[in-house]
Amino acid sequence: MDKKINKSVTNSKLTSRPVYHFSTPDKWKNDPQRPIYFDGKYHYYYLYNRDYPSGNGTEWRHATSQDLVHWKDEGVAIPKYTNKNGDIWSGSVIVDQKNTGGFGKGAIVAIVTQPSADGGKQEQYLWYSTDKGKTFKSYSDHPIMPNPGTKDFRDPKIIWDNQSGKWMMALAEGTKIGFYESHNLKEWHYTGGFFTQNIGVVECPDLFMMRANDGTYKWVLGASANGKSIGKPNTYAYWIGNYNGKDFIADHSEPHWLDYGFDWYAGVTFEDGKSRNKFDKRYALAWINNWDYPNNTPTLQDGFNGGDSIVRQIKLKKQDDDAYILTSQPIEALNQLTFSTNHFKHIEVNGSKTLKVKGDVYQLDADISWSDAKNVGLRIRESTDKTRHIDVGFFIQDHFSYVNRAFTDQPDKSNKYVENKAPLDASKKKVHLKVLVDKTSIEVFIDDGNVTYSNEVFPHLNDKGITLFSEGGTSTFKNVVIKHFRSIN
Repeated sequence: MDKKINKSVTNSKLTSRPVYHFSTPDKWKNDPQRPIYFDGKYHYYYLYNRDYPSGNGTEWRHATSQDLVHWKDEGVAIPKYTNKNGDIWSGSVIVDQKNTGGFGKGAIVAIVTQPSADGGKQEQYLWYSTDKGKTFKSYSDHPIMPNPGTKDFRDPKIIWDNQSGKWMMALAEGTKIGFYESHNLKEWHYTGGFFTQNIGVVECPDLFMMRANDGTYKWVLGASANGKSIGKPNTYAYWIGNYNGKDFIADHSEPHWLDYGFDWYAGVTFEDGKSRNKFDKRYALAWINNWDYPNNTPTLQDGFNGGDSIVRQIKLKKQDDDAYILTSQPIEALNQLTFSTNHFKHIEVNGSKTLKVKGDVYQLDADISWSDAKNVGLRIRESTDKTRHIDVGFFIQDHFSYVNRAFTDQPDKSNKYVENKAPLDASKKKVHLKVLVDKTSIEVFIDDGNVTYSNEVFPHLNDKGITLFSEGGTSTFKNVVIKHFRSIN
């Protein structure tokens, strides 16, 4: 009996399950679906494969939350292979408050991509729920949007336009995002398209309006994209511009990126359900993985594969050059997980300095300034012998920030994708750095969240050191605050 108790205790310590990030209870998850808020909580659906790793096909699994930190599993809402068409892919879910679809006022309607029974064409199908999103029924075996003859035709994202009193949809069509309109959710008409360049086949489009910090209202068009061929991220690209109900006109053809890491894909943004103002801020989350190495994770020993980034708060900000960008910050509700805090007011570093504090699950904030240093930052999840670590830093002379996971275990066996970079305005000679560390991930927020990184990392369980470094000169680390987080599970 004692041996069993000791074994269970040991196994609980060795688990790789994230402590404060959402993860699937078992098997597999990938794309998040945009959460919606009703009945006092957020309802979140995601692609789930109960047959992983021996069988294919995804369905929609359901979870709910009141604070976007703690989640309750609600089981499968749209099962796969229940009609003659293929499995359930990504789409979007809405609350039909005006009964435009005829399924009843307040019915929950999901429009999803399924491969058709006649040849596996990507087409859009409608499912609806009359039990508050717990279970869905198939409206028809026939698509509400048949494939027009294109290979890629998927991931519908639906929003309601109050001004015109109609539904609008963005759809991923290869390198194009198509726009459609409908009055009843069943009949859709093409209105225009936005063509992307040099970022591969786009997926999971996003379309929403925000009010910037200068009071200006702007539309944002987003999509998961692959910019690796041109040295850009493989995450969430977005454009700021205007949507007139038919077409989207971007202010600039080149996209911005909501994350510069390797692992922030299939991202979705959604409204704050508790706020009266829907335009000043939104939330965002993404699948924290990459299709280049989706099955390389130590969590398989715990019987699951798949988790998300933390939920971020995003805002629209006008920059000094008059361009608009989205900024990201962790939501404040994460602070409720804090069970202990370490605070260092002022630390001068020339070379390196290892803190007496150790940790594996925490949020670290620091104000960093320098005069003549060339490379400054942190080594986290560092081994006792200093050989294993994750580096977060600022290479001043070449004007970039970076996250480097080359010196710890990580999912890319090719070792091509080990360091991320993003532009840095080094002339300011200071930054605010926020780093969130969990069992299998690191997320970095720089300054006001103008630049973020999300990466999978698999440090050894006992690698818990934190070292500050400054090469080529002295740097100052002020207001270093480390909040250690308890589990949400």
